[in-house]
Amino acid sequence: MGGMSAPSPEPQASHRAGFACFVGRPNAGKSTLTNALVGQKVAITSNRPQTTRHTVRGIVHREDAQLILVDTPGLHKPRTLLGERLNDVVRTTWAEVDVIGFCLPANEKLGPGDRFIAKELAGIRKTPKIAIVTKTDLVDSKTLAEQLIAIDQLGKDLGIEWAEIIPVSAVKGKQVQLVADLLIPMLPESPPLYPEGDLTDEPEQVMVAELIREAALEGVRDELPHSIAVVVEEMLPREGRPADKPLLDIHANLFIERPSQKGIIIGPKGRRLKEVGMKSRQQIEALLGTPVFLDLHVKVAKDWQRDPKQLRRLGF
Repeated sequence: MGGMSAPSPEPQASHRAGFACFVGRPNAGKSTLTNALVGQKVAITSNRPQTTRHTVRGIVHREDAQLILVDTPGLHKPRTLLGERLNDVVRTTWAEVDVIGFCLPANEKLGPGDRFIAKELAGIRKTPKIAIVTKTDLVDSKTLAEQLIAIDQLGKDLGIEWAEIIPVSAVKGKQVQLVADLLIPMLPESPPLYPEGDLTDEPEQVMVAELIREAALEGVRDELPHSIAVVVEEMLPREGRPADKPLLDIHANLFIERPSQKGIIIGPKGRRLKEVGMKSRQQIEALLGTPVFLDLHVKVAKDWQRDPKQLRRLGF
């Protein structure tokens, strides 16, 4: 790379690979940024906390590097067993990744939620942190400048040394690649950790369950904030289909906490559940690239958010 002429043949430029995770309040633009970097819809975008229940990884493949994005569940003040378990997962993940990107939307002043997360981040000393100011397309340059100063100050107040503070607009594609350029030098030297074609290492069943869950929550979030869990019981290719006309049978259960919620999910004459099925089936087909027959059932799992046995069975 340098201007010096080396007497021996130049060694191969080193390859870096490692893990980064984006943190921030719900709706801070983490999933949108992940999708923009990976170039495909991988994380589940939603404006409600805790829709990304599982560690979904998006993978950015480059000639010289592989950046693996680990999506931790939102950190929040725990009210239930599930909440505490999620918070433990978050802290463990933060300590294990190579770099943390703290996402703060440009269009909202720093609030208690941001400070809560920043305080937690300050406790994790070893991992380098960059502040990413998202949604810059929604503000003018004066507001953006004020936000950058506020974030710099937040770091000073809490003793966090931001390795970088970078404004982006994932929606407009502004500076998105720059985020990758800044994260990659913080990764260790390593050969690629995933095969070239992989965009996410989530088992397909988990991603399918997330798509169903997202479709089921659409429009009823106020009545059922997150008391829906989806378990994909099986995914099997339909027997006896010609090779050029495959069909994948997916059987999934939607678990709710109380019988009274059943009507909300199913809707009058079953119309809502049909819509949920149609909508999620299209997304699943797009994800898996194959026609799908989706069989959905609604079941009651009493108070699953508070019951360790149920939580285990539902994969948390």
